[in-house]
Amino acid sequence: MVKILNKEVQNYINANLNADLHTLLLKKSPFPEVSMQEIVQQIKGKQVAERKFPFLLKEGILFPPQLSLEQSSSEKTALYKSEILKGKKFIDLTSGFGIDAYYLSQDFKDITLIEQNAELLKIVEYNWNVLSRNARFINRKLEDFLNENQEHFDVVYLDPARRDQNKNKVFLLEDLSPNILEIREKLLSISNQVVIKLSPLIDIKYLVSVLPQIFRIDIVALKNDVKEIVIFLSDENKKEIICNCVNLESGEPAFTFVFGEEENAVSEYDEPEKFIYIPNNSILKAGIFNLISAKFGLKKLHPNTHIYTSGERITNFPGRILEMESIDSKGVKKKEQYNIISKNHPLKPEDIKKKYGLKDGGEKYLIFTQSKKGKIILKSV
Repeated sequence: MVKILNKEVQNYINANLNADLHTLLLKKSPFPEVSMQEIVQQIKGKQVAERKFPFLLKEGILFPPQLSLEQSSSEKTALYKSEILKGKKFIDLTSGFGIDAYYLSQDFKDITLIEQNAELLKIVEYNWNVLSRNARFINRKLEDFLNENQEHFDVVYLDPARRDQNKNKVFLLEDLSPNILEIREKLLSISNQVVIKLSPLIDIKYLVSVLPQIFRIDIVALKNDVKEIVIFLSDENKKEIICNCVNLESGEPAFTFVFGEEENAVSEYDEPEKFIYIPNNSILKAGIFNLISAKFGLKKLHPNTHIYTSGERITNFPGRILEMESIDSKGVKKKEQYNIISKNHPLKPEDIKKKYGLKDGGEKYLIFTQSKKGKIILKSV
């Protein structure tokens, strides 16, 4: 660990941040005590940090192998979660590279990180010293720690591994490592609030059906890409489950609803009017298609088309608002540039570009979709 921090080695790493890593791996390391694999690992780490957690682009920071980098939360989603959690004693039972722990624990005085990978934990402990952050670092399996622990915490956080022994992705709670259904009672015995980060692909209704202790669900998207589902558990009797849909770095407002509201909501339908509304992906993941229509007074184009319309522009909509007009296929001019959207339509964007000879991009939109009367095309005004 110390040798990779040698000034000459660090200068070499910084000089090769844009180098082809495959070519670099074929070269002999210019440093006898540091392998080229170790050098490339640090270069990859800096590249990932630049887009996911730039706060680690600081002299003296060490990076783990790529899998640990890929599994880490981004700085943006970790910061979002940190604004929710407050207290004195915080524990992360699956700390990994420690990005979530670093942000989530910033308003806590007593911080504990549990990690079963000893080498990874050494890197995290070293980095936290560089960043002047204090914590207890415990190299233990989560299950062993829970069996021995006598402490109580204000917040327990964990991000279960979502791959099985064959490295295939898994999503059900009982297939995760650790098995959430097996340890939930133990978790709730050491804290009144348990926070669990889950895959963005997990089904919301399934979660509610198997975990009656859920009182809050956050669907977190970053630039319209759903990154994680965060659930909050408590032993206290909560009559409602509050759900929050957020789309970070979009400028769009968050949308909050009570789980179950969708069942009683009803959509009205109409042909496209002046304004078209496309919900962001956190809303679509929540499956609240009728609730959005009812809450904002919008009309839906079709039961299976999650696009909405109104004659007057409404504000605070969690998604894109476009001023558009209906056209026929003759109104699509070849070689023009559009952002092409296809929803509930047989042609995919690539097929549409090929069929009509269109270029992708620019500021104008072209939507291929369906209303209750059939297939339609909408074009930016």
